[in-house]
Amino acid sequence: MKVDVQDGAMLRELAEKVRDKLGDSIVLIGSVAGPKAMLVCTVSKSLTDRFKAGDLIRPIAQIVGGSGGGRPDMAQAGGTDPTKLDEALEKLYAIVG
Repeated sequence: MKVDVQDGAMLRELAEKVRDKLGDSIVLIGSVAGPKAMLVCTVSKSLTDRFKAGDLIRPIAQIVGGSGGGRPDMAQAGGTDPTKLDEALEKLYAIVG
């Protein structure tokens, strides 16, 4: 999901709220902040045995020219090519598919 949020903390909070509302889910939210792309991935605790947010976000962050990492239930990333944010968000489907 692409949103218009300029602050990393707000992006994390939004991702966690969406995940909590959806229940068992993996949520990836991205935003453009100036010349950079920001990404947050959250994974429901019930799914962290199969999917780790940090492992999911690394290949996604590479698409926007960045890197990332985090805990099994939440990870953040940033990159220098925000023009590829939509492509990066779509990558999640290929990874978890």
